[in-house]
Amino acid sequence: MLKKLRYGIEQDRMPNIAFKMMATVFNIRDCFFSLDKLLDQFAIKEGQTIIDYGCGTGTYVGRASRLAGEKGKVFAVDIHELAIKEIDKKIHMENLNNVVGILAKGNHSPLEDDTADIIYALDVFHMVSDPQAFLKELNRISKPDGVLYIDNGHQPRDKAREKILSSGAWSIVEENKRYLRCRPVIQGHDGAP
Repeated sequence: MLKKLRYGIEQDRMPNIAFKMMATVFNIRDCFFSLDKLLDQFAIKEGQTIIDYGCGTGTYVGRASRLAGEKGKVFAVDIHELAIKEIDKKIHMENLNNVVGILAKGNHSPLEDDTADIIYALDVFHMVSDPQAFLKELNRISKPDGVLYIDNGHQPRDKAREKILSSGAWSIVEENKRYLRCRPVIQGHDGAP
């Protein structure tokens, strides 16, 4: 029970106070550790459209912005209003002109079909209460040749792997200690194969 409260397992949206505490901890952490270098492994190219799904406080958004360049676009998506406020602050403070904060409602974002070249969902998968719907939404907004980078979050790798494969929306093409790289299973945008 404590682990569920601490990590938000299958809660989707954490309470405001928990988000504010997390934001404080992450902002201090980000001053000392450069976690955003992980994005260098994602083969982001200038001009691509990147989606940071479950962006939280925006740990990775500045790096994604620089990698996508002036001709690229970064959508920072979260279901928490406070996350989007954090992203808006980062956009203003760091002059991230190619970044847009997007508020999702449940497992649906207002993004168009076939938007993303690359989607990454880091430290969020354990919080998703309906992984099937979540993964199908990511498939919908991915281009047919897009890539999803997703980590376990605070759940065992075998559980994350099983959720991905049972969704029917993604195939796993690579695994390493840090993340799984997935390709979309081509579907109609109504979710039907």
